[in-house]
Amino acid sequence: MRTRIALLALLGVLLAGFASAEEVMVTEDIAVSTTWTADNVYNLQTQVYVLPGASLTIEAGTLVQSTAGLGGSLAVCRGAKIYVNGTADAPVIMTSTNDDLVTWREACQEWGNLTVMGNALISASHYGGEQVFNNTKTPTGLNVKQMEGLVAVEGAETNVMYGGNDDNDDSGSISYLSLRYGGKVVGLTNELNGLSMGGIGRETNVDHIEIMNNVDDGIETWGGTVNYKYVSIWNVGDDSFDVDEGWRGKAQFGLIVQGYSVEAKQGSGVGDNCFETDGAEDSDAQPVTTANIYNFTVVGQPQSGDHGTAWRDNARVQYHNCIWMDLGEQLVKFDGDDGDGQSGYGYNGTLSWEDTWTTDYSVTSTVNAGDADPSALYQSQTSGKLASITDSVFYHNLHSKAYTEAEARGVFDEANNNVVEPEVSPIRELVRGPEVFIYGSYVQEPVTFIDPRAFSWDSIFSMETAPDGDDFFAPAMFRGGFGPYENWLSGWTAASNYGMTN
Repeated sequence: MRTRIALLALLGVLLAGFASAEEVMVTEDIAVSTTWTADNVYNLQTQVYVLPGASLTIEAGTLVQSTAGLGGSLAVCRGAKIYVNGTADAPVIMTSTNDDLVTWREACQEWGNLTVMGNALISASHYGGEQVFNNTKTPTGLNVKQMEGLVAVEGAETNVMYGGNDDNDDSGSISYLSLRYGGKVVGLTNELNGLSMGGIGRETNVDHIEIMNNVDDGIETWGGTVNYKYVSIWNVGDDSFDVDEGWRGKAQFGLIVQGYSVEAKQGSGVGDNCFETDGAEDSDAQPVTTANIYNFTVVGQPQSGDHGTAWRDNARVQYHNCIWMDLGEQLVKFDGDDGDGQSGYGYNGTLSWEDTWTTDYSVTSTVNAGDADPSALYQSQTSGKLASITDSVFYHNLHSKAYTEAEARGVFDEANNNVVEPEVSPIRELVRGPEVFIYGSYVQEPVTFIDPRAFSWDSIFSMETAPDGDDFFAPAMFRGGFGPYENWLSGWTAASNYGMTN
């Protein structure tokens, strides 16, 4: 009760600040370094770009809005930087004018999103079976691609491009940012994600990010080496955490809550895959997605949810210390290719799907490697197999094929230290509302409240070992995104403001 009272008091302070702030209409691109301050509300009236050479700094406690339905959006070009300086007590919120900041609504696509474009390596040689620009399958650093959801303007085409040769690209930093009700649709299959990250390098710092309700993916990452820590993704209309074109990063401490954002089909309003991992475009190109993920709690939709992890185009991902619960379909889904003309696992001498799960992380392909140094290209994995799910808990995944492919890939081998269907929930509390029928056939059981903290320190839910120490991963002696005592969602997230967590 004391925690709830404190959170309400904090929310009252934030709302009072927003109410007294002066509204600033943002109508032009940002060409010189600019600071947005908490004593103003910034209303995006159009697609706004932070242009190369400029930086945008957003102070803690700043509200950025767009008039609902107008389609305002914010994009950071290659060569520009963004600094979102939110804090636990004063987050930065980006949302539409329809958001009262205290009540969850069935809505999305009320404004655009935040897009950041950088200069790190991407693999985008082909799309739809056709070559993209003059891009090649080797990691030369010359590959570029137009960002999904953005429209090129004559004379300023480079403003919508991402990709380059700098895996240490620094596009700024983003901390304590809540993105709500976004996802402007530009055209068929051309939609804005909650947060779009194209060619972003490892020197860009990203932590404490929330996506609440979006028409398309929660976070989508194309290539690059950017790392994520403390990520919350709720009720998005497509995939929650989507990667493509050779992402070679890390992520730790996350929460995914599947649901729906609006009355529409799966993929455009009803959640699809929790994690969707595409490897490279084309699938024998380099770099290929090679990632390392620790400590996520994943809560699916038990009736009309999709897969926990979907794998395509030679993607190589390690999942450790995670909780997977209430999945609607399979824990591991072998999609093979992504349906846009790519060739899947095993193409042109690359590893087969089966071999990816049994091959040591240190084994790198020579197919289309060019002159690249594999130790420089692939740094996120430091032990184990190229694909794995280890030290995790699987709970209440009741689909008839929930574990079929996972079992075939050895996920339940004793050495992986996984716990399957314990008698009690691995998290403290999960409350679902009444069934909602979406688009005629999708049955949703919306999560109305969650206490995601670990149930206990007992041997089922705690860990004997922590992640290998490096400059990114923090020791965490528990499975899932939360220890038994701290809920890092409290105070700064929409989920907390809307009363959906404590």
